[in-house]
Amino acid sequence: MRVYLDNAATTALDPDVLKEMYKVMETQFGNPSSIHAHGREVRTLIERSRKTIANLLHTSPAEIFFTSGGTEADNMAIRCGIIDHKLTHAITSKLEHHAVIHTLQSMEKAGVIKLSYVNVDKKGNIDYDHLETLLKDNERSFVSLMHANNELGTLTDIERVGELCEAHNALFHSDTVQTVGHYKHDLSKLKVHFMVCAAHKLHGPKGVGFLHINHKVKINPMIYGGSQERNMRGGTENIYGIVGLAKAIEAAYAEMDEHQAYIQELKSYMKAQLEQDVPGVQFNGETDPAKSLYTVLNVSFPEMEMADMLLFNLDIAGISASGGSACSSGTDIGSHVLTAIGASPDRPSVRFSFSKHNTKEEIDFTVAKLKSLCMVNA
Repeated sequence: MRVYLDNAATTALDPDVLKEMYKVMETQFGNPSSIHAHGREVRTLIERSRKTIANLLHTSPAEIFFTSGGTEADNMAIRCGIIDHKLTHAITSKLEHHAVIHTLQSMEKAGVIKLSYVNVDKKGNIDYDHLETLLKDNERSFVSLMHANNELGTLTDIERVGELCEAHNALFHSDTVQTVGHYKHDLSKLKVHFMVCAAHKLHGPKGVGFLHINHKVKINPMIYGGSQERNMRGGTENIYGIVGLAKAIEAAYAEMDEHQAYIQELKSYMKAQLEQDVPGVQFNGETDPAKSLYTVLNVSFPEMEMADMLLFNLDIAGISASGGSACSSGTDIGSHVLTAIGASPDRPSVRFSFSKHNTKEEIDFTVAKLKSLCMVNA
């Protein structure tokens, strides 16, 4: 048996998405910037996809800009948002994805901004009182806080963050890569200026995503070239990817409640089985289902010999997962997220992330292998 439990890294392409993309690949090859019939047909597909996404998110199609994925969207929101609005202060957390934290740190190093980190607790929860203090004590800020942590699964109350940012005239960017297609976002109510998506996190194709830019915010392009994306991103559009992205989001919304209940049950089942069969096991991040992304379970195992070989041994046993441990020194290459919440560097940690394709049989198989590996290495 081969078990895939790394869906937070990427997901399998949905067959219906592939069919939709393949149909376009077979019949459409025009450049969407061309004004002749071949170009107009492809342009129609792009705008239809944009409208599909906008309708599901309760926003205007004019606020959806297609990108190569989440990393580009994060970089565009952060760099252009800060520079074009002449902001000199940014707030983030030490739990953010590297696409966010490395971008902000590079801008701090270049002297563009002063960077502040909001406090987090041992479960990865944001200290909202500290966030408000940072907003009060500094001039107009750029705030970047993710909706769900990609390693821990801990959810941030982005509605509350949005309210705080509005009260203090701050720009708010949220990396929502792990939650678009898994939770419903109502952008007619959510007070966010920038929000991002990567198609491959929701059974869509790699190499495509979007950046939502609230109509109240004006920024310049990060990538210059042609007039694509209403002069906001130069480069011929990835038509097949865009069509696949729209189909993936459409499918995700149609099946969201059913899949959320099913995947949450799998996560809870695995947690219970691990507690029963692996003495000393601990869980990182929030375990309350209301405060945790239902697709992610981060597990710390007891100290063991060859702890750094746990993921390798799982792979040999037929199980794909990801993880690591907290950094024990400044030179270690470990998880910056686990280090930030004070996790023990001596305990190996594994992130198991689930999708609609996983089964209880796969969970039983995985837990049995983990029990065996922990006993051997005790």
